Order: sequence, then C-alpha cells, then structure tokens
Amino acid sequence: MALDNKMAGKDLNDDDIRDKIPLVAKDHPEHKSRFSVGGVEFGGPLIPVMAGPNTVENEEMIVKTAKSIKASGAHFLRGGAFKPLTFPYRSEKYYETREQGLEWLQVAKKETGLPIVTEVMDVAKIDVVAKNSDMLQIGTRNMQNYVLLTEVGKTGMPVMLKRGYGSSLRDWLMAAEYIALEHDRLGQQQQIVLCERGVVSNHTHRAGSRFLLDLQVVPAAQDVTHLPVMTDPSHATFWQPWVRPMMLASIGAGADGLMLEVHPNPPEAAVDPLQCSSLEQFDEMMKAMRPVAAAIGRTLDA
Repeated sequence: MALDNKMAGKDLNDDDIRDKIPLVAKDHPEHKSRFSVGGVEFGGPLIPVMAGPNTVENEEMIVKTAKSIKASGAHFLRGGAFKPLTFPYRSEKYYETREQGLEWLQVAKKETGLPIVTEVMDVAKIDVVAKNSDMLQIGTRNMQNYVLLTEVGKTGMPVMLKRGYGSSLRDWLMAAEYIALEHDRLGQQQQIVLCERGVVSNHTHRAGSRFLLDLQVVPAAQDVTHLPVMTDPSHATFWQPWVRPMMLASIGAGADGLMLEVHPNPPEAAVDPLQCSSLEQFDEMMKAMRPVAAAIGRTLDA
C-alpha cells in the first residue's frame, strides 16, 4: 500500500514500503490479516485480551491467576518465565523461574485451557520456550535483535513483537519483516501481532513513570501494515490507576488486542508492583471494556 511521501516526511516512505517491508505492508487499503492462535482469532471483530503476572512466581500463584482471568473473560495467559531486568543482579525479590516457570505455565494451561504467550530472550532457549507456549513474545529490548527475530521466525510459530521504547514505526515494521520473511520461506501466513508498549519521552506526567503509551501509533501502523496491532497499557503507564483509562482509549483507537498485567496480590509482586491490577480490578476492567468495544463494532466475547 502506497504512502503519501508528503505525509511520510523523514520516516516511512513509498520506497521503504515497496522494497523493505513488502511482506508486512498492506496490498490494498482493506488488507488485514486474520489468524487464530490456540483457538483465539486475531485481526477480526474480537479484541483478544492477554493477562497475567510479569513473573511466573510459583505454580499456585499462576494457576490461581489463570482461573480468575479466564472467569473474567481473558483469552490468553501471559507470564514471564525468562525475565529481562534493567540491572544484572538477581535476588529473592528480583528473579526468574526459567524452565520451571514454563512448566507452571503448562499446568495453568491444562487447568484452564488458556493459550500461553511468554517471552523468549535467547536463541538457545527458543526450542524450550516454543514447546511450552502458543505464541512467542519478543520484548521491547530485543525488538532489533535481528538474529533472535530470524531464528524465532524459523519456528513458524505465532509471534508478538513489542515495539522498542525508542523505536520509530519504521524501525518496528522493519523488525517485523525479519520474522515475516522466515514465515514466508516456510510457505505460511505471517502470524505476527505488533504490540505498542510505550515510548520514551521527556514528559511522562509522573516522576516514577518511564514511558508514554503512543496511541497514535495504532492507526498509524494500521495505515501501512495488515498485521494486528495491540497495546500494553500496564508497562506503558507504569501506574495502575492509569491502566484502565488507557485500556479503554486503546479500544477506541482501534487496537486489535490488549496485554494487561494482573497479579493476585499486586503489592507483593516480584516485579513492577505499581502497574499490576488485582484479580478484582481486572474483572471490573473486562466489564468496562465490553460496551466500549461494542460501540465501535468489536467484541471481547469469542
């Protein structure tokens, strides 16, 4: 799909679309991919909701969370077994449960039937993460880790690609092309979901907040790509009271899905307690989303 060069400025232009992102770019204005992962459709009327804790802390916690979010209407269970932190030190508070965490995610899946999305950070861990998930997540810090993107694409698995917090739309779509190219070489549909996770700004409205949710990138991306575009209001706002309004605003902006951080006891969360919603808050949030989705012809009910 051609983009007006006068509007493109120094960012994405017609040459980029034709030569650098031919697989993720639209073929025509109405071109939009639809595909199902674990029985959940992306790119259609449904707005899939992925919910769960930042860190898979233990089996009891992740199973309890999975049962509760499913009862509230969530479509995917998310949880980090392998966790990037902005500093190298691990402790009793800051930790990752790795392969054991993946096993606990599988227990939760068996208990609830919810498909799993979890992050893969290392080429060496792709196989084990792939065996224990339905969708592979590429985190914001690895968005331009092109070796990882290529190897993840070679699995043929569905991928959620988070936007780097300092990356342009051009950067993001070109990163997605690495995965799309490998899916194309396998002769299959590009099953990629783009996730806006918040961008760096000098003005974040709160001293403890690091990012801003770029809602404008949702329609901007949808102008160019046929891939579904979702948002992560929890990480972007870094402040639970703001998650609900940004969640609702995301639906109004046309987001094709949402990722929300949910924990049974947010103050005791191993990572990012300030952005977690409780199980009760998540249930209320799901109820609040339904009429907003219905108002624009979308639904949260499969």
